[in-house]
Amino acid sequence: MREKTILTSPSRRDFLKSSTIAGGAVAAAIATRAYAAGDDTIKVGWIGCGNRGTGAAAQALNADSNIKLVAVGDAFKDRLESGLKVLAGQAKIKDKIDVAPEKQFVGFDAYKQVIDSGVDVVVLTTPPHFRPAHLAYAVEKGKHCFCEKPVAVDPTGLRSVIESVKQAKEKKLSLVSGLCWRYDEGTAGLGKHLSDGGVGQILSIDTRYNTGDLWSKPRMESWSDMEFQMRNWLYYTWLSGDHIVEQNVHNLDRCALYLGGEYPVKITSLGGRQVRTDALFGNIFDHFATIFEYKSGAKVFSYCRQQAGAASQNGDWIYGTKGTAEWGWTKATVKGDKPAEFKNTLSHAYQKEHDVLMASIRKGEAVNNGDYMVNSTAMGIAGRMAGYTGQELTWEQVLESKENLTPAAYAWGKLDFPKVALPGLTKFS
Repeated sequence: MREKTILTSPSRRDFLKSSTIAGGAVAAAIATRAYAAGDDTIKVGWIGCGNRGTGAAAQALNADSNIKLVAVGDAFKDRLESGLKVLAGQAKIKDKIDVAPEKQFVGFDAYKQVIDSGVDVVVLTTPPHFRPAHLAYAVEKGKHCFCEKPVAVDPTGLRSVIESVKQAKEKKLSLVSGLCWRYDEGTAGLGKHLSDGGVGQILSIDTRYNTGDLWSKPRMESWSDMEFQMRNWLYYTWLSGDHIVEQNVHNLDRCALYLGGEYPVKITSLGGRQVRTDALFGNIFDHFATIFEYKSGAKVFSYCRQQAGAASQNGDWIYGTKGTAEWGWTKATVKGDKPAEFKNTLSHAYQKEHDVLMASIRKGEAVNNGDYMVNSTAMGIAGRMAGYTGQELTWEQVLESKENLTPAAYAWGKLDFPKVALPGLTKFS
């Protein structure tokens, strides 16, 4: 199995060259595609019509002048209809929506129907549990992909995505990740500055994603167990991976950028449910504190919390032998021998990832973000598994774990409610 995992550790300079926007992350040239119906319209399929998915679909349609949304799929009809309504209300893109009733697919297999409907590129924005299967089918069918973060919720899913990434490279298909900060010029600039010795050798990083409560939906009488859990997917580990994976992956990915693509060798974590203890909130934790240790000697101290009324903070503090750096929501500042400042713009980053994807299709030059989207997701999963079990884990243990959170069947009916993990009692598998 280890031959299949993406565990290379290039120099920080080489890594930044291949992963920043300036570097392009561009693979070998591919033959220009002939689009369906013999024209040059890029035909988009959209799978997963939640709030973030609706934003991603709009950004995809804003990324090219000759592009159409032609097929849509979701597990729920009301979500599909509301997503299309939101898009139709946006003046810049309303004329780019051409989704006939027969191209609106509902149910667990809707993703296959969208992918098989004659599209050129798919926007994958369902809850993360479904990402491995959806990506595998899209790549099998030769589709370019926008793949929202994270890309899996367990090591079994990660191994599937690793194989899909490999196949996408072989087929010269573009695969762009929703880890949007990679596409922010300020964050990418900070990464390059650090690779050029901006703070000397990095000794430690303190990263924090502490925020308040998110949305939840009280159960309706008509909802089955499966529907209730899927409607509240954030709060179920099998669907979201827990917030250390689903949300905090952004911070972990930035740390990987700063460290030039080096990933940890050892992981310890503590976490639990202090405030968000009601059954409405499924089985995820509301806080984690995780230490990632690296072969270079560096350590990443990661803190994430979702608790109403507690102080919110999102940032990174980088400590090196010749200076320090601080990344914030709007700018990054470097102090020491090589001072610098970089402006961050999240809205531009969200749009840029789609601009890069559509431009790659037009140029016939494949972009593949697979390596970092897999490994940064793995960091979140590693932190969760260490926190749930209370054990010190190695990177290899996590990647080779047999954990598989997939339910016995995808059906609208009874579904066991997963138990909350108890550190020290919950076993690593």
